Amino acid sequence: MSSNPALVLFARYPVPGSCKTRLIPAVGPDGAADIHRRLAARTADLLRASGCPTTIAITGADAEAFEQWLGTGLEYVEQAQGNLTDRLLAFVEYAPVIFFGADTPDLADRHVKAAVEGLKSHEVIIGPAEDGGYYLIGMRKPLPEILTDMPWGTDQVLPETLRRLESLGIEPFLLETLSDCDRPEDLERWPELAQ
Repeated sequence: MSSNPALVLFARYPVPGSCKTRLIPAVGPDGAADIHRRLAARTADLLRASGCPTTIAITGADAEAFEQWLGTGLEYVEQAQGNLTDRLLAFVEYAPVIFFGADTPDLADRHVKAAVEGLKSHEVIIGPAEDGGYYLIGMRKPLPEILTDMPWGTDQVLPETLRRLESLGIEPFLLETLSDCDRPEDLERWPELAQ
């Protein structure tokens, strides 16, 4: 097993009207795209700085456009077609792997380090999100059963994941709970993002 896990960040190219659409009522399509542009770039920088091999799972533009946006030192791979389960399963063979979303403003270097370290002693690590999902999940070996037929986008994602892990006899390492920036009311916590 590699000493460092692969890090995979899912990112959509920041075209107005195609990303962070739930924020559009508050900041408009250009504002929502700009928030996504900044959050994804910030997350990519954190992952690149970790020293772990980092892949950006891309959609909405080609690898060259993403490299111009997010820079070098990253691998750019087209996301699989289908739902979130399909897109995640395409990368489980990278295990040990940690999956990240691009919409967690408070994600910091310490969270990335804690996830990488946690995966050395635990089969699964999870960064819980306040909305009932998670902002990262990692596994030492492929565990497609914890990603398949998941009620994505609901507050049942984390509880269901924990139930499945318990049934497998796996106790996950849980990181600090953070909040994602998905809805207009979330911008009250990070007003600088709306500027």
